[in-house]
Amino acid sequence: MASGVCKLPLPLQREAEVQARGPLDRRLAPVPSAETSLAAQSKRAELETVEAVDTLRQRVDGWRQAGLKVGFVPTMGALHQGHLSLVAAARQRVDRVVVSIFVNPTQFGHGEDLDSYPRQPRRDAEMLRGAGCDLLFLPKVETVYPPGHGTWVELQGAPAVGLEADHRPGHFRGVATVVTLLLNLVRPDLAVFGKKDAQQLALVRRVVRDLHLAVEIVGAPIVREDDGLAMSSRNAFLNPEERRAATILKRALVAAREEIERGERRADAIRALLRTLLDSEPLATVEYAEVVDAETFLPLDEVAGAVVLPLAVRIGHGTHSTRLLDNLQLSLP
Repeated sequence: MASGVCKLPLPLQREAEVQARGPLDRRLAPVPSAETSLAAQSKRAELETVEAVDTLRQRVDGWRQAGLKVGFVPTMGALHQGHLSLVAAARQRVDRVVVSIFVNPTQFGHGEDLDSYPRQPRRDAEMLRGAGCDLLFLPKVETVYPPGHGTWVELQGAPAVGLEADHRPGHFRGVATVVTLLLNLVRPDLAVFGKKDAQQLALVRRVVRDLHLAVEIVGAPIVREDDGLAMSSRNAFLNPEERRAATILKRALVAAREEIERGERRADAIRALLRTLLDSEPLATVEYAEVVDAETFLPLDEVAGAVVLPLAVRIGHGTHSTRLLDNLQLSLP
C-alpha cells in the first residue's frame, strides 16, 4: 500500500494553516484587565478549555452520570454580547454549558472572508469566564474533519433553497455538516442558536428532525446595539460611516412591521417597502429583502401565520463591503 500525506480539501487546509499560526486578535478590543476580587478569580477558575474529543466526552459523560443536563452553544468565536445571551439562554435550561469555537471552513465560499474572519480565542475565553460557560471546546480543523473526510450532510429542498442558498452556494452544506459533527462530538441535551441567522436555524431544526438527533434546538432572540444594529462579529469590519449606514436594516424592518400593524397583508407591498427604504441608503447594496414562511423559508403571497422578513445587505463599496443579516419574525392570524 502506498504511503503519503493525506491532503485536506483547500478550505480545510487554509483554516488548518491559520490555526497553526496561532491566535489572531483582529479589529477588536484587547483582553479586558483581570478583576482582582476573590469571587472573580473563582469564576475564572471554573472555565475549562479542551481540544481533544476524548477529554470533551469524559467531562460530558461525567456530568450525565451525575444526572446533570448539558447544553451546547456552537460559535465561530469573535464573541460579543449576542453570543453571551445564547450562553445565558442555555444556562437557564440546563446544569452545564459547553461552548465551542470553531471557524468552519466548509461554510465559506470562494472569495468569502475565511482568512480575515476575526479570531481571538484568548479574549473569547476571558468573556466566557463567569458568563455561565463550564467548558470551552476549541477543536482543531483536523479534529472536526479528519484527514480523508468525505461525509457530508446536505438538505434537499426547503428550507435550504433560496436566499442564503442562492447567494452562498455550498454554504448550507457546510453548516449542516459541521452542526451534525459538533452535535455528535458534544452530544448535548439541547443546543442554542441565535435567531439572527433565521434560515440557518430553520435548516438546523430540519436536519435534527430528519436525522433523528436526540437534541432539543432552542432559538434565542436577536441582541441589538443601542442604535438597533443586530450584533454580529462582522460589525467590527464597519468604519464609522458604514456603521451609521448599517442602521438602515433595522429601520426598514421597523417600517415594515408598522405597515403590517396598519393592516397591510400583501407580501409584495412589504417587499417593495423594504427595498425602497434599503435602496435609499447609498452605502447599502441589497442581496435580498423577502417575506417568507418561518418553517420552509419559501416566499409568501400573503403576510399570515408564522412569517419571517429576512434581509441580506452589503454595507460599503466593492471588495471592502461587509455583508450583514437581519430579520423580523412575526406570528399573525
